[in-house]
Amino acid sequence: MTNQIQIRLGGYGPPTTSFSRALKFIGNRLEGEFGKEIDIKYVWNIMDLGYRGEDILWLVEEGLLTLGYQSSSYLTNRTPELGLVDLPFLMTSNAEARATIDGTLGAYLSQKIEEEFNYRIVGYFENGFRHISNRLRPVRSPADLKDMKIRVLPSDVQARTFELLGATPLKLDLTEAIDGVVNGNLDAQENPLANTVTYGVHKYHPHHTLTGHFYISRPIFVNRAQIDGWPDELQAALRSAAKDAVKFQRSLSEQEAIDARREIEDAEGEIIELTEDEHQQFVQAVKPQHDDARKIFGDSMFDMLTEIRK
Repeated sequence: MTNQIQIRLGGYGPPTTSFSRALKFIGNRLEGEFGKEIDIKYVWNIMDLGYRGEDILWLVEEGLLTLGYQSSSYLTNRTPELGLVDLPFLMTSNAEARATIDGTLGAYLSQKIEEEFNYRIVGYFENGFRHISNRLRPVRSPADLKDMKIRVLPSDVQARTFELLGATPLKLDLTEAIDGVVNGNLDAQENPLANTVTYGVHKYHPHHTLTGHFYISRPIFVNRAQIDGWPDELQAALRSAAKDAVKFQRSLSEQEAIDARREIEDAEGEIIELTEDEHQQFVQAVKPQHDDARKIFGDSMFDMLTEIRK
């Protein structure tokens, strides 16, 4: 390489999160292989600079950042096929979810994202299973959610889920959601436990119900013009580093969930584990979504989804 290549890796969380540590993993790998041929910089949390969490999408698409990540639900307005993996109670375990997103369905979704965005998709971080926290009361059934104002990701599928559960869903960016939790305008939110703690929600919400209603991934996207203009060996190195960083991040996320639960309990938060009968009340309440999903997304996507279950 004759000219030093600038690479900017960005996210929207503190440098201690599994996602930020995975970005550093990628950067370290590339620096080890290419040295001064590249110049790597990190922007751990764009919200510290006055951006919204969702701004990571255009910051990478316009090339201000080289690489970023975001929950797939944020991309559903331009890539509606991603709505399939927003369906509630679709995945039963981390292993099943990872096999799905790393397999045929994930490859298909990556292709669809690349058709609509100025990206190359190089992998999927794990945001994981999401649970409900709230400031009002313990939640053990859909009836307990009645009329609760709950923040959801910008996904029509997810909003419909909470309508069926009796809540009042509000599609809000992360910055708006945090403000709503702090000022009490939001009654509830849903996130993996690690996110709930990272953003300080557990300081305001005493009730936490382990519903595991959604499993969400975070695609890792690279500005297409930048990566396509790199030498082949740097492109291949980034893809290899991202693949290994995904494994690293997923292993970190498992420990993060354990640590976050402990931190919630230390703050005297109530953690509710549903019985099977209670869990089934939630599953049955959202059954209409699954009944309609095949008509919306088509047989071929469902065939990809069920491949790993054969």
